[in-house]
Amino acid sequence: MIHRLYDIKLVLGRHRRCHPLALLAGAGALSLAAAACGSSGASTASAGPALKTFSWTAAKGQTINLMLNEHNYEKALVDQLPQFEKQTGITVHYEVIPEETYFTKLSTALSSKNGSPDAFMTGVYQMWSYATAGYMQNLSALLSKHGWTSPSYDLSDYIPGVLAGDRWDLKVGDPAGTGPLWALPMGWENYVITYNKKAFAKAGIKLPFTSLQNLASAAAKLKGWNGPGSYGICVRGYRGWGTIHPDVMSLMNEWGATDLTIKNGHLHAAMDSPQAIAMTRTWAQMVRNGGEPGFNTYDWPQCQTDLGDGKAAMIYDADILGFFTDLPGAYATSGSLADTSPPPGPNGKISSNEWIWSLAMNSSSHHKLATWLLMQWMTGKQHDLWGALHGLLVDNPRESVANNPSFIAYEKKVEPGYHTLFGKMSKVAAIRFTPEPDFFQAATEWASMLENIVAGSTTAHAGLTSLAHSLDTTMATVPVTGHMLSGSS
Repeated sequence: MIHRLYDIKLVLGRHRRCHPLALLAGAGALSLAAAACGSSGASTASAGPALKTFSWTAAKGQTINLMLNEHNYEKALVDQLPQFEKQTGITVHYEVIPEETYFTKLSTALSSKNGSPDAFMTGVYQMWSYATAGYMQNLSALLSKHGWTSPSYDLSDYIPGVLAGDRWDLKVGDPAGTGPLWALPMGWENYVITYNKKAFAKAGIKLPFTSLQNLASAAAKLKGWNGPGSYGICVRGYRGWGTIHPDVMSLMNEWGATDLTIKNGHLHAAMDSPQAIAMTRTWAQMVRNGGEPGFNTYDWPQCQTDLGDGKAAMIYDADILGFFTDLPGAYATSGSLADTSPPPGPNGKISSNEWIWSLAMNSSSHHKLATWLLMQWMTGKQHDLWGALHGLLVDNPRESVANNPSFIAYEKKVEPGYHTLFGKMSKVAAIRFTPEPDFFQAATEWASMLENIVAGSTTAHAGLTSLAHSLDTTMATVPVTGHMLSGSS
């Protein structure tokens, strides 16, 4: 029997007739001080011995606890838990928490090191703090245990750039994709332009966009396209770390810029490079001349609402945000939307940052085999295909699911060009940030400076130079030694 400890029922109002995806939280940032107090590299609870053969009933009779963020991906998991319990004999207790408080509660639970929850949903950026603090089980160690992993669990089926996002060697400054696996992808997102076809036809906007300046000009041209209060493009602008990762970090990579580098054995802020300054100058011009009124208050839900209600002619945000806005009957503009590639950088490069929701294991869990069985079951091909065909796991991390004919037919019914663009962006999407435990503080300060640049209280050059200097002062105390900081083996 499944036991739900805590459940917030979603109230679907006028603007929430489709499930509001928690694409990325603006609230619930980690307590970085707690994460910095990392434990030793050893697991706090033994994983257990190798098994002669794999069996789904190897942990029959055990009870495990899950902590889940309220999300479409969580809904797909919870819906299928009865099947998992029936097949394995494992009892599952679970807690679903709204994203506004999810990471705060999860951080508190993990820091107690009492073994609960056994498994939890995590974002990839949070993983950098949790893993270095020793809260996460190294999954590569479990994959190597004889008899623990189903022969049908196919890691090679994952989209390479997505699976790589859940790998890291815990060396500050080393890129994602190096080192062991810390979590299993549930679903992900890349960043594109979702636009109103009627608005573009009315204004004579030609696609694809050829540059960021071309996009900025189109946004300005579309101001007032649907009467007073309507405008060209919506991007996130609130003073929080979630503002940076969709368009800004994607464009940084396209322009040959990055957030951090290593200099003299320490992290060094690099968002003040000539390329970053030039990109930011054009980006801020786009927001001022064609962006939303009240830019500094906007997160993804406000962009979705304005696109759906016919205020915004386009958004530069998660591809699945546009997809769910276009579902029949979801919004006034549903059926009138489409996606297109983001504008390329000066050298013609198209790129995207990515966000991944994943399942991870508590290193203090006392039921690691049972938890590992659940994680495999809930991220396996069969479950992922079920979730995709039921409209929950749309940006699926598995290639076999993304290319399933029935799923492709479903995508085309909602938005004809979605599958083609998804395939294109899957090849150019990756984690573009430099992994490090203090990501949230640095990204929030960056977002605050962007707000000032858009407002005109400082220039892109002066603002980013000041930001980099401030961050360098902080990061001078963080050595980059090339050695493991912490983490569970």
